[in-house]
Amino acid sequence: MAASPDIQPKKEKKEKKDKKDKKRKSSELDADAATPAKKEKKEKKRKSLATADDDEETGKVTLEAPSALVTGKGEAADGGDKVLVQVPLSALVPFANPLCDEKGQRKVLKGVKKAAKNKALKRGVKEVLKSVRKSPLSDPAAAALTNPPGLVILAADISPMDVISHLPVLCEDHGIPYVYVSSRAELGAAGATKRPTSVVMVMRGVGKGVKEEGEWEEGFGELVGLVGKLGKGVVV
Repeated sequence: MAASPDIQPKKEKKEKKDKKDKKRKSSELDADAATPAKKEKKEKKRKSLATADDDEETGKVTLEAPSALVTGKGEAADGGDKVLVQVPLSALVPFANPLCDEKGQRKVLKGVKKAAKNKALKRGVKEVLKSVRKSPLSDPAAAALTNPPGLVILAADISPMDVISHLPVLCEDHGIPYVYVSSRAELGAAGATKRPTSVVMVMRGVGKGVKEEGEWEEGFGELVGLVGKLGKGVVV
């Protein structure tokens, strides 16, 4: 016996209703899964803003550093727990200009890590001074170099300040861009050393035994662009 015409539309309606219910439940599950991630992002943003407010009130710079460097124990660089460290603004040298912001500092230190990996990094005042003096003097009338022989990154929390005070002028004489980061501990960790470092120089060419030179050339170019942008904000 054939199904009556009244029963057929009822079945279709029921099937449509079931599909809608399944779709609604699926979207609810997706929303529930996404909610914790959104909450976590909001919490991070709130903490970041709160930290910035605290920095203004206390006159300190908050930064993240490997716990091994802060406590003076264990191996320094990659991996391991990290802790937030507050550096008083008074601890930074007064001529630290241009000084990286938090985002810029992360990018610069990432570039330093790549340089260390490619053996294109000079560490410490003596090595950097020697490399800068070897580079040719720049022409004051010429435009800024788009492909300098290197980049100098200095730690702004160095003491006494005379250790690095002569380097910025020397860099300018040789047309080498430079930038400051707020922590010598982080600079040392990025440079794959166990000790805090006052200054490093990122070289354009890779060291001996490194085969993939093209990859580093691209990374060096990105770092030059970043330091150039930070340098535009220099206050004279």
